[in-house]
Amino acid sequence: MRGLAQFVMTGRKQAIIAAGLLGLIPLINLLSPAVVGIVMLRKGLQEATFVFIWGALPLVVWAMLGDIVPLVLLFGITGLTWLLRETESWEFTFLAAIAIGLVIEIYLRLQPAVLDAVFQQLQPYFQQNNLQGMEIEEIRETMTTIIGSVYMFLAIVLTMLARWMQASLFNPGGFQSEIHQLRIKQKVALILLGFMLLCSFGILIPQAWVLYFMIPLVFSGVGLLHAVVAKRKMSSMVLVVFYVLLMLPVVIQVVVLLALIDSWYDFRARLDQVG
Repeated sequence: MRGLAQFVMTGRKQAIIAAGLLGLIPLINLLSPAVVGIVMLRKGLQEATFVFIWGALPLVVWAMLGDIVPLVLLFGITGLTWLLRETESWEFTFLAAIAIGLVIEIYLRLQPAVLDAVFQQLQPYFQQNNLQGMEIEEIRETMTTIIGSVYMFLAIVLTMLARWMQASLFNPGGFQSEIHQLRIKQKVALILLGFMLLCSFGILIPQAWVLYFMIPLVFSGVGLLHAVVAKRKMSSMVLVVFYVLLMLPVVIQVVVLLALIDSWYDFRARLDQVG
């Protein structure tokens, strides 16, 4: 990835070539938004616009063929990296990423054929478990939000990738410092907690939307763990085990809880005081 960053930063022509060629390849085309992102972070909106236009061309073709997600991510990550450049705040960037998940969810609702094919494959499972009618519809609603939240998560990861590529060339160690300082402040944490409670009771917003409001806290919790491991000079195996366990829902809930507590308690500051 560092090699890609070096090529992109060589000049506008190279950045356009990278964004365009990456955009042609299925799955790999998700890296095209990251190319635009690093240009945005390093050179600003005007220069990134040229790369964005050329990078969008192959993604528009994919959208016409039925895969609109890479194009949505291109717009989303361009916006996220612009916001990160202007505010230098991962907190605001995480909140803005919620909009990307919602856009994907709206698209899936407007284009039900996308999920129809998936649910046709699941028919034997539904029949085996006697699921029908409202139960299947509830599963469909939840899956729509899960897909949206996955792409919200992916948008944040690609934005982080762009930031890492920028830092690896121009500010070595800077990205690691940012990760260690990831923390949701009290006011934003209260807002996220309020929406999560509304979701839990099904008031005004769907219950499944709790995923959108949890993801910023998950990243905050991950940043906290990275900071603790670094400050306490623990083995990197601690992080390996953590990421394996993070696939368990109960671990994600614990991470979210720790992130919420950290918003008030600020574990990092207290660790610094202890020394």
